[in-house]
Amino acid sequence: MSFSIIGLALLFAVTAALYASVGFGGGSTYIALLALTALDFQALPVIALLCNIIVVIGGTIRFQSRGLIDWPKIWPILILSVPAAWLGGRTILAQDSFILLLGLSLASAGILLLVEPFIKRAGSGFGNRRWTGHRLFAPAIGSGIGFLSGMVGIGGGIFLAPILLLTRWADSRRIAATASVFILVNSIAGLGGQVMKSGWVIGEGAIISYWPLFLGVVLGGQVGSFLVSRALPENWIRRLTALLILYVAIRLLWM
Repeated sequence: MSFSIIGLALLFAVTAALYASVGFGGGSTYIALLALTALDFQALPVIALLCNIIVVIGGTIRFQSRGLIDWPKIWPILILSVPAAWLGGRTILAQDSFILLLGLSLASAGILLLVEPFIKRAGSGFGNRRWTGHRLFAPAIGSGIGFLSGMVGIGGGIFLAPILLLTRWADSRRIAATASVFILVNSIAGLGGQVMKSGWVIGEGAIISYWPLFLGVVLGGQVGSFLVSRALPENWIRRLTALLILYVAIRLLWM
């Protein structure tokens, strides 16, 4: 399957609109769509992370203005995730290894999207375990997700949010705000690592060639919550996105 640049930009705009409405960046879907193109695999994370950053900046500002970002509670998650994301971006992978890791990550992300409604309902059954009370809980999950996110070029919110929901870390709105901040800082760190690894020439060439994608996510992120997210119920949006991600994951793993 291949897309024209304009068609791909439209898909990116829709993706940004859907994800921005719930505080996510959409990195897993961006890189899934890019994986279906003939783009150099080294440039995939650079474009996906840049799109992530563009979308979640607005979400983070919105959450901050509403007082939903609990910085004293968030920083233990970020303190190791940022250097881990940078190291992940710096990690050199052969193309086959990158495609395999990306396929497995996308498969996991798609499954998490499908089961997240059940995780929300099951969360109350795990709250008494007080996993979140241990001082190593936040740094551990932050560093692990950050490293994986930096390697494959996603923000990591799609992995973080279900864990926080399951452990009743906070209410769903504050978890969405936390995921938005997590995606932003780790996308920046991961992008830095990716550029240092592959060199700016590859990234610059991809940015120049695929500039309509960035315009698409800017427009989608701004107007999505008003025009697109109301067109379908959230559960259907989640299911369709999950099916797309799983489809790409299966294609990559089959390759």
